[in-house]
Amino acid sequence: MPESDSSSAQVHSGGSLADELAAPAVSRAYVCQCGRPVYLRNSQCLACGTPLGYVTSRVGVLPLAPTDDPELFTVFGEPDGPRYRRCANFSTAAGCNWLVPDAQEAEPGLAHTHGLAPGLCLACSATRTIPDLSVPENPELWQKMEAAKRRVLSQLLALGLPISTRLADPDHGLAFDFLSNLPGSPRVLTGHQDGVITLNIEEGDDAQREKTRAEMREPYRTLVGHFRHEIGHYYWDVLVAPTPWLEGFRALFGDETEDYGQALQRHYENGPPADWALRYVTSYASTHPWEDWAETWAHYLHMADTVDTALSFGVNAVNVELTSDLFTREDLWQPEHEDADRFLDFLNGWVRLTNVLNELSRSMGQPDFYPFVLPHAAVGKLQFIHQLVTAQRGQPAPVRAEGGEPAPVQEPPPVGDPVPVQDPPADPSSVATDVAQPDQAPTPDGGALPPAANQPEQMPGQTLQQPLAA
Repeated sequence: MPESDSSSAQVHSGGSLADELAAPAVSRAYVCQCGRPVYLRNSQCLACGTPLGYVTSRVGVLPLAPTDDPELFTVFGEPDGPRYRRCANFSTAAGCNWLVPDAQEAEPGLAHTHGLAPGLCLACSATRTIPDLSVPENPELWQKMEAAKRRVLSQLLALGLPISTRLADPDHGLAFDFLSNLPGSPRVLTGHQDGVITLNIEEGDDAQREKTRAEMREPYRTLVGHFRHEIGHYYWDVLVAPTPWLEGFRALFGDETEDYGQALQRHYENGPPADWALRYVTSYASTHPWEDWAETWAHYLHMADTVDTALSFGVNAVNVELTSDLFTREDLWQPEHEDADRFLDFLNGWVRLTNVLNELSRSMGQPDFYPFVLPHAAVGKLQFIHQLVTAQRGQPAPVRAEGGEPAPVQEPPPVGDPVPVQDPPADPSSVATDVAQPDQAPTPDGGALPPAANQPEQMPGQTLQQPLAA
């Protein structure tokens, strides 16, 4: 059993979580030039009116200063620094606050290092298909999808994980298809295949998502969680399958060559094994090694981002009565690894933090912020993912080993050509639009876009899901 007084997990009296872990991987606490706090979603400081934007190379939201070109900005206080322009989706329902490097002054190829579509930022360039925005509820649902995606991609950038869009790597790049259910067509299923992540935009409807969560008896279901899970499948293809990490994966998660279809069928017919809570982070993780990986990967990203946010704001989680013991070296996959103590501090810092956050949730009469209990068997898997992630920092994008190519799939069309989409239903009058959409869509800074921003608009490099016939 773990001991709460383990030397590797010892917390100094009077210290804070920040003291224990030294510093966050990247700060989530952003500050305007006026000194007021601003947040990841903001495009303007509500205190002083300074424009704000997310700069990928700086991994954060920064105050901006105008230039002699009304379309261009520099970082405030850096008049001779790089110039940026707003993402073209800033003025759409997506309300994107990310910035695009000015291609005219960039070094050759710099503006397209990650495969940016013309006028679009990295996050929006990764979106391949957007829903039909003429359907009244879709602009708001699309905005929620993009906001959650930006949150996750900003964390991946902070962790130093490689992000290549389909424009940079047509075969293995990352792409998102945000689709809605169309009457007369198969239901859109959320999933991943060869770098393409498909999400049903009804997950952006809070009531529908909660209904699904209750029906599936899940303790947790969020848009951010969907993105983190599905992108876990993507990184398994990129960072594990074609690399020496595969051996460690199989030792911890199992043999991924087990028939996936049969595993899913068995899970939905019989449910998880009786002892799943002793071996997996969630019941769904028990389905197949691939799902165990994706669920544990998402869990690690949840932990890392929450801890980074807490550290950034100086949250103190030390003086708290624990409802569970802390973990020790005996729980680790590689207890003698040079980074083992730091990972253990991170893990036990998480245990302390979630005890505080759960109490705060209960104080508001809400369900627990963290409705999970980490089993000892999952700790080694989390350490494996931690080591894999930290190994990527400062490394070039991985190259697939010969013979490690994925199964052939239909090639994406050239940039600018339409992407195949679902056929419209034969009877457009059967479309249900019982979710009211306001005339103005919210922007990241709490303001509102003009009504024209809700009109269907296809950005370069993005495909509009085929609208219904009039």
